[in-house]
Amino acid sequence: MKILLWLILFVLCWPLALFALILYPIIWLLLIPFRLVGITVSAVLDFFKAIITLPARLFKKI
Repeated sequence: MKILLWLILFVLCWPLALFALILYPIIWLLLIPFRLVGITVSAVLDFFKAIITLPARLFKKI
């Protein structure tokens, strides 16, 4: 899908498409730390959810 959108942009405005092609990897590299923080926060929240719901899951099995 991204390639198709880029091709449409290339046909309509090729300088902007080339600029986007050059800028995309740089932006991707800059966003890596935010992705890592998001994965870590999600894992911590899932861990706390598992701890909080553990008694309920144990009583449900009895």
